Amino acid sequence: MYNGIMIKEIRNTLIVIRGAGDLATGTAVRLHNAGFPIVMLDIEKPTVIRRNVSFAQALLTGETEVEGIRARSCTKADALSTAQSGVIAVVADPDAELVKTLKPQILIDAILAKKNLGTRRDMAPFTVALGPGFEAGKDVDAVIETKRGHTLGRVIYKGSAIANTGIPGVIGGFGKERVIHSPCAGTFRAACEIGDIVNAGQIVAYVNDVPVRTVIVGKVRGMLYSGLEVPEGFKVADVDPRGNEVDHTTCSDKTLAIGGGVLEAVMHYLSEK
Repeated sequence: MYNGIMIKEIRNTLIVIRGAGDLATGTAVRLHNAGFPIVMLDIEKPTVIRRNVSFAQALLTGETEVEGIRARSCTKADALSTAQSGVIAVVADPDAELVKTLKPQILIDAILAKKNLGTRRDMAPFTVALGPGFEAGKDVDAVIETKRGHTLGRVIYKGSAIANTGIPGVIGGFGKERVIHSPCAGTFRAACEIGDIVNAGQIVAYVNDVPVRTVIVGKVRGMLYSGLEVPEGFKVADVDPRGNEVDHTTCSDKTLAIGGGVLEAVMHYLSEK
């Protein structure tokens, strides 16, 4: 028994997560480690920048691994068997059509679009959404706070998360300076790797032949996958001013706090059944 819930019940409770970026991945890590089979849905060519800690990378490379947990790009037909085998199944399905077939007991919206892209409370017996754009008790059953601060990771059963400010959180004294955007529309090409230490003014990537530079010194935490097409102003990379003090190879404290909130909400739901 685990909190009054049979381990067998957990292993038979399929969870579908919309989105497979770094925050969705932190959630998947928490749930996977608790024993739940998981299917994640994303766009065909994910534009996540923290690729090495995002299960979405599997859609670009076939397979990936985060914190010792394997994820595999799957067709809709083999998603369920893959999830039941203990591997995270990642499917290109941005409209969540697979939900109609799989009929999961739990659906989590972890797209982090700051608005609802179509998730409804009636899509599963229990629904959870991360961040702003949803009202708990109306759009979904529960909302998880994603803004750094005292309420990060809190489960909200009535109301909404804190509204999006559009301003990146401050780390090491830097906020918006950490995030690098495309200077124009075109094909993205990385000029350095995630984990590299870069200097202010250094070229970190190109869009077509236009150089993309960082304005601060630090460690590259995120870098878009080379070859993707991006519009002007699109987020393509981020640099952490803490440099080698930060571990870029594992899920962040923020993602795991949010994932912990999701796990709490899921276990509360199952214990009340």
